[in-house]
Amino acid sequence: MQPHVIDLRQSDDARDVVHLAVQALAEGRTVGFPTETDYVIAAAARFASAIERLIPLVPEHPREPLLSLSVKSAAEALDWAPRMSQLGARLARRCWPGPVAMVVADNHPESLVRQLPDASRQGIVGAGSLRLRVPGHPMLGDCMRMLAGPVVLAEPGPAAKAPAVTVADLIDRGGHGLDLVIDDGRARYAQPASVIEVGEYDFRVLRPGIVSEETLRRLAGIMVLFVCTGNTCRSPMAEALFRKMLAERLGCQPEEIEARGVTVASAGVAAWSGGRASTGALETMADYGIDLSGHESQPLSAALIRQADIIWTMTASHRAAILAQFPEAGDRVTVLSPDRIDVMDPIGGPVETYRTCARQIHAHLTSRIDTLGLPPARSEV
Repeated sequence: MQPHVIDLRQSDDARDVVHLAVQALAEGRTVGFPTETDYVIAAAARFASAIERLIPLVPEHPREPLLSLSVKSAAEALDWAPRMSQLGARLARRCWPGPVAMVVADNHPESLVRQLPDASRQGIVGAGSLRLRVPGHPMLGDCMRMLAGPVVLAEPGPAAKAPAVTVADLIDRGGHGLDLVIDDGRARYAQPASVIEVGEYDFRVLRPGIVSEETLRRLAGIMVLFVCTGNTCRSPMAEALFRKMLAERLGCQPEEIEARGVTVASAGVAAWSGGRASTGALETMADYGIDLSGHESQPLSAALIRQADIIWTMTASHRAAILAQFPEAGDRVTVLSPDRIDVMDPIGGPVETYRTCARQIHAHLTSRIDTLGLPPARSEV
């Protein structure tokens, strides 16, 4: 029996199609959806009978479960993989919605996977892992926002064949497992999604796809941003000291840390562009063997806020100023001191004041460096 096909391009109102698809999923039926890369078959995870219909349609891949769990966002992924590494969280935030599927360990007793029927878990969990995805096509996303509970995705067909990029491909490979299909023409990219396995400190490509490993490496990097007022004293010293500490941790030169996946920058909430580091900061950093003469101040911008994974401010008032303008960054902005003690402002003071400030910053950085999710420090031989 052929599935019922709805041509989204001929629909007067896409919302009507969303409601039909949600109703089908909520009743335990299977629905073919377009994604940006291919067509997939979806089913609500709470219906074991629907999941059992999908399992025979999909090929087996080493180190992967049979089916993907589609989540609404990077934040929701933590409900299913509470021990996801910081690396995984960064990749999720930067790649989703989009054509990247992440295989992560299923290793937490409080994962919502434990609440699913046994038959559903057999398809979703494999090799001790989950495969999570947030497709970029709006149709599936709109449906998930209206549906209670998670959605499971199947990519039918032999592993050696190209993905199903049209409805005809999908029906040819999994028609007997389909009740309803949403047709939106040929998939935009018509290439497979990239599938990666994410560990604590690194990832590996399990199945190459449209997003290259080089791009994924770039997206996996971490950016740390230090913020003070004028970006001529405290935050430049923090940036320079942290570069030196990271280089020691990673076993490289300070100018090589970006190649190791870490970017460090600084800015000021009331800075102007192109200002030089203060004389006191220059002299103090020289004590640490750091040349700060090339520093140029920059104002804090929306672009810097958007790119930064961690934003460490010198004072609580700096943090408040950032949140007033960029409330969406709330989970990434923290006072540098773990005890939330303001870093003293040495501006206008003697060099000894700058040195006291630098010691204070260095102590806070020592406390903070292990929170970045970097590989452990190398042991001395």
